[in-house]
Amino acid sequence: MTATVTRSVFLHEVEVICSIGLHDFERAEKQRVLIDVELRLDASNEPTADTVADTLDYDEVRNAVIALAEARHYDLQETLARHIFDAISAMRDVVGVSVQTQKPDVYPNCKTVAYRLSNLGLM
Repeated sequence: MTATVTRSVFLHEVEVICSIGLHDFERAEKQRVLIDVELRLDASNEPTADTVADTLDYDEVRNAVIALAEARHYDLQETLARHIFDAISAMRDVVGVSVQTQKPDVYPNCKTVAYRLSNLGLM
């Protein structure tokens, strides 16, 4: 019996300073957002050579996350997560995505306020 193989890429706590939030105190200045991304890759397309040309470039993922977060003001974490989710879903070999955004500085008595959007549990 052959075991099922999955291929995943993780970016944990990509830190960006961006304009996000509904409250006046959030709109007054940009704030830190921590973004976690998990990508499930097509298992049948495993790299055959030890070169980035043979797989998804992690820099492409990281750069997209940062560019989208910094591109505009977002009222909602849900909207930012959706934009990142859609962009990464369209990348090479990606068959599933989970995006989590966290605002660590919004409330003094909360470690983070977070939102997650994922289709990984549906696979």
